Amino acid sequence: MQESVVITKAVYLASAVRKDQYPEVRRPEVAFIGRSNVGKSSLINSLTRIRRLAHVSSKPGKTQTINFYELLLRVDGGEERHPVHLVDLPGYGYAKAARDSRQTWAKFIEEYFLTSEHLRFVCLLLDIRHLPMASDLRMFSWLVEKDIPVLVVATKADKLGKNARRTQIAAMRRALGVPELTILPYASPKSEGRSELLDVMKDNLIE
Repeated sequence: MQESVVITKAVYLASAVRKDQYPEVRRPEVAFIGRSNVGKSSLINSLTRIRRLAHVSSKPGKTQTINFYELLLRVDGGEERHPVHLVDLPGYGYAKAARDSRQTWAKFIEEYFLTSEHLRFVCLLLDIRHLPMASDLRMFSWLVEKDIPVLVVATKADKLGKNARRTQIAAMRRALGVPELTILPYASPKSEGRSELLDVMKDNLIE
């Protein structure tokens, strides 16, 4: 069966800690954020099907800049390639990072969220095996408060069976305080959840 969205190209564009370091040409953007070691790089590599597009590290807190990638999307079998930007944001909640480093990261992440006119939605990544931690709840609440559309993606879904997944997702909804919230389970090793995430990107990024 033909996929409704095909990524025909995915390339690294730039890393930034200031607005003047963002790419000169801006595209509709989806941003990915989550706690350190939540599996963000693995998900990005699974989504784009480029094994080492985003660097995967066993050490949390590795991503310390805003990383921009350009993707070309072909939708519904059409010939046109739609350029969009995937934005990989630094992980939060890494206890061993120096306090001044955490404050600096928080400042430039907040600047990006509040000033990007091209941001269409944010994927907030949560580890499906655990309930949202205090930092997750703060990030979710802050995004909602700032009226930034957010999709919660439950990573590492391959670590749980189907029944355990359903139980965990229900518990995550209760913890986030939104009983009807859509939470997308994602398993990077088998790219489970990939088609669903690409459909969300199509609906929100293609103009």
